[in-house]
Amino acid sequence: MILADADLRSIQEARDLVRRSRAAWERFKHSDQATVDRICEAMARAGSEASEHLAKLAVEESGFGNEAGKYQKNRFCTDMLWESLKDLKTVGVVHRDDDRRYYQVAESYGPVLAIVPITNPTSTAMFKSLISVKARNSIVVSPHPRGIRCIGEAVRIMSEAAVRAGAPEDLILCMQQPTLEGTHEAMKARETALILATGGPGLVRAAYSAGKPAYGVGPGNAPAFIERSADVNHAVRAIIGSQMFDNATICASEQSVVIDAPIYDDVKATFIRNGAHWCTPEERAKLSAIVVRGRRVNADIVGLFPHQIAAMAGFTIPETSTVLMVEESGVGWDHPLSVEKLSPILSVYVEDGWEAGCDRCIEILNFGGRGHTLAIHSRDEDIIWSFVAEKPTHRILINAPTAQGAVGFGTGLVPSMTLGCGAFGGNITSDNISAHNLLLTKHVGYVYEGFVESFPDFALGPPKGFHFNALPAAPAPGARYSSSGSVGTSSPVNAPRGLSPAQARGGNAGGAGSASAGGAHGATRGGASSPAGLAHPGNPTHPASPFAQRADASAQHSANAGGGHGAAGSSTSSSGAGAPRGKPPYEGGTLPDFANLKYRTARKN
Repeated sequence: MILADADLRSIQEARDLVRRSRAAWERFKHSDQATVDRICEAMARAGSEASEHLAKLAVEESGFGNEAGKYQKNRFCTDMLWESLKDLKTVGVVHRDDDRRYYQVAESYGPVLAIVPITNPTSTAMFKSLISVKARNSIVVSPHPRGIRCIGEAVRIMSEAAVRAGAPEDLILCMQQPTLEGTHEAMKARETALILATGGPGLVRAAYSAGKPAYGVGPGNAPAFIERSADVNHAVRAIIGSQMFDNATICASEQSVVIDAPIYDDVKATFIRNGAHWCTPEERAKLSAIVVRGRRVNADIVGLFPHQIAAMAGFTIPETSTVLMVEESGVGWDHPLSVEKLSPILSVYVEDGWEAGCDRCIEILNFGGRGHTLAIHSRDEDIIWSFVAEKPTHRILINAPTAQGAVGFGTGLVPSMTLGCGAFGGNITSDNISAHNLLLTKHVGYVYEGFVESFPDFALGPPKGFHFNALPAAPAPGARYSSSGSVGTSSPVNAPRGLSPAQARGGNAGGAGSASAGGAHGATRGGASSPAGLAHPGNPTHPASPFAQRADASAQHSANAGGGHGAAGSSTSSSGAGAPRGKPPYEGGTLPDFANLKYRTARKN
């Protein structure tokens, strides 16, 4: 049956692609780290080598931006992105807390639906492909209809490189007939596990409403404040460099400049020396008439050069102009040039003092830029950190061009083309989204020694007394400040630990494991100092545990470990009784190879 309607063809294509993507993910999800990294490195190399070709194709098809900027974006989303990702562990145990016998195991989501905008078409397609595969997901790309050819070419290059490096067919797919209906169908498909939505607010809202986990992003409208202590030349060059970076099509690019009044003349003169065109009131009126249509930015101005925008508005400026500067007095729909424009047009505000500048920046952010990006150019650290504390935004860049700095190009931020705006902007995350956001975590915890043994005698019936056996609590994730307790908690009691292999075999090395090591530990250990007390599958020293090393591996591990394990290592070697068992993971031992677990082997056979 041939479907005649474009929306029906797109819907059927979406269904077919997510099903194929799911099948490819099933074949790929158990890949080891070396395989994943080999595939990703090949993708990054292929994308980098095609950067110039893709940049020319993107400008030719979309009419947005410039080839030089798109080339830099393509290299950034391949070379620099892979540099950021290459050492990230995305297979097996990715975090270990041996003191608490707690482990985190990486788990992939499954098929990712990636919506790619026209403003950054090829770079975003390669970025989303690379972070998805690094996290062991498959991906289906839904391209903007104005960028089908260039986005499809970028996806083809990444897919073919992945397959050559050992990836299954269909791991990276792209819709050829994208429509809004088809994209919505892919969002809601049972096989789709996660949505990466970069696009207009309507599309992002649809992603959040699809009933699937989704990462969306908000609009930018970033202001830059030039405070009176700033290096004016450096600040102006940073801002113009940001505007010229693919003609300000990155949503983090500056949309407004707020100038501290005492340095206004110096800032204006410096902008003009660097090719900026300072608009007259008449030119300002003409620009205001074309920048918005209704209550949306006019897409026809996005990514154009300043002289092209001026021509559309009805006046002429040199083709060498770098940015259009337009003085504004207010913020909101009554001031059209205060919106996010995604083109080299900067609205200019003059405020006397950093407090007034702070208020103006907040006003701008509240008009379509909450949670996204702000820049401050200053050499006064007190003022800088006051800005950090007060602004409703998650990327605050110091003396940096925002288009590059917010995505992690020239700053220490995580390289990303998908910038979360947090609760300020109605997003689930404030991160620069990368492969770590596309991983799930399995949490593995071994029971503390003596915890179950401390339960009351249930033969006497349900407990009636009020009793609480206090144990150390695992610290909540995040940065820690100093405390009097151990391992980041307020408790003076160390985390209960299992006995060393020597103690498990009846040795007396390491007196801390005995009942005399303190009332709290002595009470909970009870009779667990004998090998029989450790013989349960929940203990990683038990031979049934997948963490337990076998006799043939123990000697090799001991030789490799050397003296690095300190007392625990010496206690193992000092005991001659029983078969060597190797160190459990909480003594620094080897974690399991997930490729060789019993259920995996059985499934392979």
